Amino acid sequence: MSTRRTRPVSQSPSVLDTRERILDAAARLFTAHGFAGTSIRMITGDAGVPVALVNYHFGSKRGLMEAVMERALGRHGGTRLNYLEKLERDAGEDKPVPVKTLVETFLSSALRLTRRDDLSGTVFKQLVARAFYEPGADASFFPTEYAETIERYVQAFRRALPHLNETDVVWRVYFMVGLVAYVIAGKDTMRITQQYGLDGQLTDDPAQVLDRLVPFLVAGFAAPPP
Repeated sequence: MSTRRTRPVSQSPSVLDTRERILDAAARLFTAHGFAGTSIRMITGDAGVPVALVNYHFGSKRGLMEAVMERALGRHGGTRLNYLEKLERDAGEDKPVPVKTLVETFLSSALRLTRRDDLSGTVFKQLVARAFYEPGADASFFPTEYAETIERYVQAFRRALPHLNETDVVWRVYFMVGLVAYVIAGKDTMRITQQYGLDGQLTDDPAQVLDRLVPFLVAGFAAPPP
């Protein structure tokens, strides 16, 4: 649970500027050194502010990491849920959204974040890699609305795959989310062989990734239960 402190709605420009400086410094240092390898003093030294201001604005280092991820991702969880609700309305009350449509929507929404103009793609990818793969960090750094979005997708996939029980669907969504994080983070384990390395293709062209990943995941969701 986040320990972030609730701040007044009305703030002076200097207070807002200080908060942004802390976030900028934290994003740089978390990206370079990871969550465990970055201290509060490193961040405040880089931002040129007293240590106490991190506690004032964010409550803790963890609260600061959550704020960095929230700013990087943008507050678009509601928009994603609204789009899923639209898909469900268009499908009709008694019909589920097709699995292929759910997969395409989920993937395109996630991969689009790597192409945002207001955020360095490299920084975002590295933050995702840190959140999922670094010891001492975890995916709970992601804003709450993203957990809500995953829950809604689980329910949508359950309606689309009535022959599967909840556990089977959750496992398949788990694999899908893991693959998306893997792709965004650019973890090209095929580089262990000179013949099969993907040479940056994982994230350089989201459309190409979609073309290859969508049929793979759709087939996975459609597979018979174990």
